[in-house]
Amino acid sequence: MTDLTDVKAAARKAAFARRKDAHGAKAAQAGVAHLLEALMPHKGRVIAGYMPIRTEITPIPAMAAMAAWGPVVVPVIEAADQPLKFARWTPDCEMVDGAFGAAVPKVCEYLDPEVLIVPLVAFDGAGNRLGYGGGFYDRSLEGLRAKRPTLAFGYAYAAQQADGLPIEPTDQPLDAMITETGITRF
Repeated sequence: MTDLTDVKAAARKAAFARRKDAHGAKAAQAGVAHLLEALMPHKGRVIAGYMPIRTEITPIPAMAAMAAWGPVVVPVIEAADQPLKFARWTPDCEMVDGAFGAAVPKVCEYLDPEVLIVPLVAFDGAGNRLGYGGGFYDRSLEGLRAKRPTLAFGYAYAAQQADGLPIEPTDQPLDAMITETGITRF
């Protein structure tokens, strides 16, 4: 392993522990209120959410609310080292198991999102994020942003904030970070 790989692994381990301690219904409800506040100016645009895994904060109530205004999509992993595809999601669509334990729509209608709710392991105060290490969101954001302006809203518990995250040139920055304590725009 490289030094950067070791640093990222240690940062992920510490962030997972902080996220587990922060995980809970009260914090998630407060987070949804701030997430909706950030998303409402974009109603009617294609918005990407995600199906939470493990102790990730859930965006599903905000996704359901935004689905009344326009298309909502969720990520689909098709292969390693490839960008994500985004399949249309509705609160009542049939879901099946996808890669990494995240559910995906049984029938996939793919759309390119303009606003993404991005899950993460850790984030810093400058709009950087540490993901799970597959590079899926970085590749996807790079491709989407090459086509048109695309916003990335990180969504996590405030306890997941960390200083000194290892950042690489391929890492795509966040436009805002949303937690149960509020919204920070970059």
